[in-house]
Amino acid sequence: MAEAVYTRLMNRFAKHGGMYPGMDIPEFYDMASELFTPQEAAVAAAMPKGLSTAEQIAASLEVPVGEAEGVLKTMSRKGLCVSMGSQGSEAYALPPFVPGIFEFQFMRGTRTPKDRSLARLIHRYKQAVDAIQGVREISFPPTRVITVQERVEVGTTVRTYDQVSAYVENSEPIAVSTCYCRHEAELIDESDTCGMPNEVCMQFGTGAQFVIDQGMGRRISKQEAIDILRRSEQAGLVHCSVNRQNIDFVCNCCADHCVILKAALAQAKPGLALNSGFEPVIDAAECTACGECVERCPAKALAMSEEELVLLDLDRCFGCGVCATVCPTDGISMFAKAGYPEPPVDQTALRQAMRSAGS
Repeated sequence: MAEAVYTRLMNRFAKHGGMYPGMDIPEFYDMASELFTPQEAAVAAAMPKGLSTAEQIAASLEVPVGEAEGVLKTMSRKGLCVSMGSQGSEAYALPPFVPGIFEFQFMRGTRTPKDRSLARLIHRYKQAVDAIQGVREISFPPTRVITVQERVEVGTTVRTYDQVSAYVENSEPIAVSTCYCRHEAELIDESDTCGMPNEVCMQFGTGAQFVIDQGMGRRISKQEAIDILRRSEQAGLVHCSVNRQNIDFVCNCCADHCVILKAALAQAKPGLALNSGFEPVIDAAECTACGECVERCPAKALAMSEEELVLLDLDRCFGCGVCATVCPTDGISMFAKAGYPEPPVDQTALRQAMRSAGS
């Protein structure tokens, strides 16, 4: 009976799609049985696409509303579903594994034996799926980079959707949580660390409220959010989010561990799969050929020539601005790319663009 429940769950996640969909392989069932109890698996398998009330889900399962609601609240606390709305008027949705359930498991930054076991099981599942699917070609970028605002050339028009500070200013509440990618790596192997700060990933608005309510992160002020962004820039992390104008999160990513950068770097031309719409321009008069920008570039888009000139490969460049923040002479500025398309307005437009491109 329990096996049938997890098979239904696998089929539900197979329909969900995403970077790591449900697959009928042993690694799925090992992971799913650790994540979901049989009762939670039955509820998740019955959840339709989009938001639904406990009453609707209970009706599809033919169980009392109170029973379904209790399971859904527990699932929300465990990061197995998302809940929106106030007490008595909640609606629930089943997110994909990525982005969604996998991240929720490690955003608290805890290090219990269960955390370590779950990290290993999730990692094995991702490895198995990667082996089956191979490198997934990105036809239309599902994610984007937001460049370092302070390094944009003076006089350049910077639209609101290209300003991390604008999202901070216009969002309430704001939450910060532990980087899922780096924390998962450390749970598997404590020596697998790049030394980057971990409590730097932020959520905005309703997504932030969910994270706060479920104890996956903590509420922060706008000033603390700005301080976290600056600390991330100083460390050489890349501001990443979903490729649309109305974003609800910003991850501060490293090339060693983070899913967004690693997916782009697996492409033949990473700069086409992940970009900010800006590019660095190096002032030869200010450049001292110190090589710090070359060393720090997460995309390996910079190289030093025999003549000690910094060379740029735009096919690899993310336009993140990490090179500009590390330059000791302020000899690198970020310029908007001519004719670069603006991000899709919302999730519906993003899905349509990805569908049209065959992603």
